[in-house]
Amino acid sequence: ITLQEYDYARESPSKLAASCLLLALAMKNLGGWTPTLEYYSGYCSQDLHPLVKRLNFLLTYQPHDKLKAVRTKYSHRVYFEVAKIPPLDMLKLEELLKSC
Repeated sequence: ITLQEYDYARESPSKLAASCLLLALAMKNLGGWTPTLEYYSGYCSQDLHPLVKRLNFLLTYQPHDKLKAVRTKYSHRVYFEVAKIPPLDMLKLEELLKSC
């Protein structure tokens, strides 16, 4: 989704990937940012929080008339139906990020 948004072009690809991973971990309740992830990514959890919040906001308020092919593709069982996972409530995300 970020490929279609100019605001994300200024972000480092590694930081964007790390933020997406942290958001995915939070959305699926798979734990937080571990020391191993921090070591290999080079980012501590607090560095990623603002971008994680922006990504969740983008998921929450994305227009459904755009990128239908992408949404359909990732709604399929082969891709674990990740397009069907609802975004986190912003308050819940805040709580999760504080615990990381």
